[in-house]
Amino acid sequence: MEEKKTLYLECYSGISGDMTVAALLDLGATEENLRRTLARLPVDGYEIRVGRVMKGGLDACDFDVILAEDACRQAHGHTHSHAHAHKHRTWRDIEALLEQAELKPEVLEWSKRMFRIVAEAEGRVHGYPAEEVHFHEVGAVDSIVDIVAAAACLEELRVGRILVSEIWEGKGHVRCQHGILPVPVPAVTEIASAHGLFLKQAQQEGEMVTPTGAAVAALSEGRRPEAFTVERVGIGAGKKEFPRANVLRAMLIEEKPTEDLWMLETNVDDCPGEVLGYAMECLLEAGAKDVFFTPVFMKKNRPAYQISVLCAEEQIREMDAVLFRETTTIGVRRSRVQREVLERRAREVETIYGPALVKVCGLEGKEVCYPEYESVKRICREQGRSFREIYRAVQKAADP
Repeated sequence: MEEKKTLYLECYSGISGDMTVAALLDLGATEENLRRTLARLPVDGYEIRVGRVMKGGLDACDFDVILAEDACRQAHGHTHSHAHAHKHRTWRDIEALLEQAELKPEVLEWSKRMFRIVAEAEGRVHGYPAEEVHFHEVGAVDSIVDIVAAAACLEELRVGRILVSEIWEGKGHVRCQHGILPVPVPAVTEIASAHGLFLKQAQQEGEMVTPTGAAVAALSEGRRPEAFTVERVGIGAGKKEFPRANVLRAMLIEEKPTEDLWMLETNVDDCPGEVLGYAMECLLEAGAKDVFFTPVFMKKNRPAYQISVLCAEEQIREMDAVLFRETTTIGVRRSRVQREVLERRAREVETIYGPALVKVCGLEGKEVCYPEYESVKRICREQGRSFREIYRAVQKAADP
């Protein structure tokens, strides 16, 4: 089975359902699959249009849901709006509608998750259980289509994990089913609160984040990773004109493995070398990722050593205890660091001197093998050979 992908959504001009679908289509999802999926919905009175537009000098994909009663207005150049007085549906109605459509299991799951997110938010806003919420804008035909279309694209692209940037939102007020509401609208703030979305306000009048778009962002498992490579990029157009390009950028990325660690440091100028050596052994036995000493000069030009300890956050207390117990330090500095690591695994190889372990690391699509020190040392002791000789033999056995 094809490996699942990581999708990163860059929301520097907000996010909406139609922007998401457009960006995913530009990323490689097909209009044919999209239309086949939507044809399964027991919903009519609409048509979809997919095209290209220029936004801030960028060529972007444009996705639009045209409702039957809006077709005339669309023909006269009016912009599409998601605020319509359509048939109101409860979450139970929509869930039954989705089940009836016989969607692919993953499309059904994505769709139900997004609607559930909005249902819970609307319920908190209006004081009803999620199952009894009467959807207005999000329950309208265009938004049902937006959500199922987004789910169909996510499934076709084999997306398994979604990450989002901070989400920029405008300011001011917007007119909707309930009258004039502040931006961001209550449903968006509820979704942001419940799912830990990071909102930033742009100095721009108008709504940049819709509840449907916030529901897509709420599928996220976190913010953008620190290190990644970009496989593909898609740009989806919004319907508004802002000073910043009204687009959503979507990327399929490959994350580089990183670790969130802590660096503990202290300087000592009155600690014998034997004590430092023993302290290093104790720190490593206690689970430190790395320990090293750096020659430094302290005040009054005293030669000294800086002790550096790399460890996980849950190990800080134990590392501090070892440093205070086994060295002469009276204070430890600490700072958070990130470590990027290569993917790695252990493998046993057969040499002319017997079995040995090597560390196999992935590097730029290739594998690089490094003989394990302890394994090489053991063979040296057993065979009475030099370290360099055994190291070369293990390396030769490991290389294809």
